[in-house]
Parts: sequence; structure tokens; C-alpha cells
Amino acid sequence: MEKNVHQAKSRGRTELGWLHSFHSFSFGDYYDPERIHFGKLRVLNDDAVEPGRGFSRHPHNNMEIVSLPLEGALKHQDSTGTLQVIRKGEVQIMSAGTGVFHSEYNNSDTEMVHFLQIWVLPKEKDIPPRYGQESFDADGRHNRFQTVVSPDGREGSLRINQDAFFSLSSIDSGISCVYTLKAPGNGLYLFLIGGRIEISGETLEKRDAIGLTGISEVAIQSLDRSEMVCIEVPVEGSQNQS
Repeated sequence: MEKNVHQAKSRGRTELGWLHSFHSFSFGDYYDPERIHFGKLRVLNDDAVEPGRGFSRHPHNNMEIVSLPLEGALKHQDSTGTLQVIRKGEVQIMSAGTGVFHSEYNNSDTEMVHFLQIWVLPKEKDIPPRYGQESFDADGRHNRFQTVVSPDGREGSLRINQDAFFSLSSIDSGISCVYTLKAPGNGLYLFLIGGRIEISGETLEKRDAIGLTGISEVAIQSLDRSEMVCIEVPVEGSQNQS
């Protein structure tokens, strides 16, 4: 087993007045040659956007982009004709494929929107752009792992163009859960949204993360009520920097 711990305070940061963003991997003006990606996981940005502000229309191609709202509402519009608002409890995925333009704005003029934006390198390039959005019941992740993104849409999850799986979990204090990897050759990147856990001999606190390779399963002990996203991605055949 190999592990890399990314403490919250070690992340890169972008501060634009209207955007307050923390980067787990190199992004924009933040560059760390030791933190380019984790297998096929390329970007994990922890974004907060001021009321009425946002990302103007811009292009993407050949990238799988997942958005997880933590609070507030995010308005998405793209060149495929999609116009949607996503809120906490919902998950959004966009397969950029051959190319798509999109914008993302805080849907409120009075409240912040806070969300995780996560990019995964695709399995197949130049597919037609595709959009997906789904609401997931919080009870489905209570003291267990709720699959919200998968390559085959299992358990009502959103489909991704990669052998990757996203799972959400909310674990009560004192409870231990075991995450079992779903595909050989995958590694696990766990990002702790809130709370405190023990995993693989490490204690993680709010916004800390850990990348694990060479495992088939891992036990997670919750020390406080904890929320997390588990991102399982292929690591074989790619330079596993973290």
C-alpha cells in the first residue's frame, strides 16, 4: 500500500474577491510538480462563489467534470442547450467530449454557493458532450457508501466516461465502515468534507484528504460525525503523482 496525505492547509489557493478557491492539485496559477494528479483524477477544487457572481462562458473538451454542491445553489448553462440549477443533495456531471462551452453562476443574489468541482480524465476521447444531474437521498449514505457516479449507472448513479466511481458517506461518531474498491487497478482518493476520521493509521480533519493505492479495501473510523466523498479512479498506466 502507498498513501499520500494532503492536509487542508497545504492546498493551493485562488482569491479573486468573488471566488474563494482551494486546489488539491495544480490548477491555474497554483503549480506543484508533486501534486499534478492522482491517477486519472486531475482536479479537485473547493470553491465558494459570492452572491450573483460566477464563471462566465468558457470551453472544455475531453474531460469529465463533476460538481457537488455543499451549500447554496449553482446555475449551469451550456452550449448543448442545458440550463439547470443544482443544490445540495444533487450531483452534476458533464462529459465535455468533443467540446462544450458552459457557464456557472451563483443562483442567489444574497447567499454564497459552495461546491466541489472535480475533473477526471476520460477513458474515451472525443465522445459527444453529455450532461447528467441527479438528486440522492441523504439516508442512502448514512453509515454506508452511496454510489453517485459510476461507469455503468449502477444503483441509479450518474454515468462517467471512465472506470471511476464516486461515493458519498455520512458516518456517525464512533462508527467504522469499510470501503471496498470496485475495480482492479484503481486507487482511492478520500476527501473529508467535514468531521474527523482515522484511516490507514492517519487522522484526517475537515478538508484533509488521502490518496491510497495498492489496496482492495480500507476501514474508516469516524471520530466525529463525518461527511466525505470517495473518488475511486484508475491509477495503473498513469503517473501516480499526488
